[in-house]
Amino acid sequence: MSAAPTVAVVIPVYNAAKTLRQCLASVYAQTHPPVEVVVVDDGSTDGSPAVAAEFGCRLVVQPVNAGVSAARNAGVAASTSEVVFFVDSDVALAPDAVAAALAELAAHPDCGCVYGVYAPQPLIDDGPVERYRVLHLHHALSRAAGPVDSAIFALAAVPRRVLDTLGGFDEKLRSAEDDEYSERLLTRHDIRISTAVRGWHDEADRLLPLLDEQFRRAQLMPFSLRNRYRSRGLVFNPTLGVLAAGLTPLTVPAVLLHPVLALLPLLCLVGFVAADRPLFRLLRRTGGWRFLGLATGVHLLVNLAMIAGALVGAVRVVLDPSFGPSGRSARPAARPVDSKGW
Repeated sequence: MSAAPTVAVVIPVYNAAKTLRQCLASVYAQTHPPVEVVVVDDGSTDGSPAVAAEFGCRLVVQPVNAGVSAARNAGVAASTSEVVFFVDSDVALAPDAVAAALAELAAHPDCGCVYGVYAPQPLIDDGPVERYRVLHLHHALSRAAGPVDSAIFALAAVPRRVLDTLGGFDEKLRSAEDDEYSERLLTRHDIRISTAVRGWHDEADRLLPLLDEQFRRAQLMPFSLRNRYRSRGLVFNPTLGVLAAGLTPLTVPAVLLHPVLALLPLLCLVGFVAADRPLFRLLRRTGGWRFLGLATGVHLLVNLAMIAGALVGAVRVVLDPSFGPSGRSARPAARPVDSKGW
């Protein structure tokens, strides 16, 4: 890679007219300007291509909606720069995000992917559910800064030589494609999170869509547990907290046996909060006690949706041989594992 590598920004888009203009404006405002900006429209029906056309970027239109993996692959194929910077269409980059990613890659030659953290504020603030979700992601990514064993490609820089060697994203996967690609990355390269690479993220702002998203993504968790339990795995939810969340509703019927047993779900809830005290302190500090109460309830439901999805995924693994990744990725050499979380 040259001293001042050329950069292609690749943006997969599906019905993102709400945020795409802010995303593209942030890309064109970079202190290290990309020489290529490729927007891949994955069958949008909301006018996203028209928004992209306002900026004069290269627009690749997929004939059918094929998922984010196929869209990213199409963007890579349509570009030639030395570094590909992937940005999701619901993310607006800080002005120095690309420059910071390049500096991180230069400082760590063995790094095959560097990605950033979300700001603690939403890109578009649509209410307390979204504020909770953005704070949760900001907290998890920030505390994991440095070398990790999982990549997220919502705001990530990858040298083209790495993409050429490892191949594209698994187009069979419409979610959790990050975990599958992380497996391949780790066979040859390091992965790093840098807090200097920053962006504002627009998240789900309603409870049911958020829970549905977590349920669907968690179905692929049986394939990604290897990543999640490595010594440098990215932990969004500590294991003890997940277990306590799952036990909370299971212990509620014990109240029918004796009133004193009402303490059981309460103790589980206390354990759920205690397992990730820094997150709950951040929630209270940011939004006050009322917001903390709401966010705690949402966080509990998110964990329950994730548990349900993982159980459904485990059943599908047994019953459906076609379920899951394409199986292309080689397994990396084992690293020490622990039980930090999901």
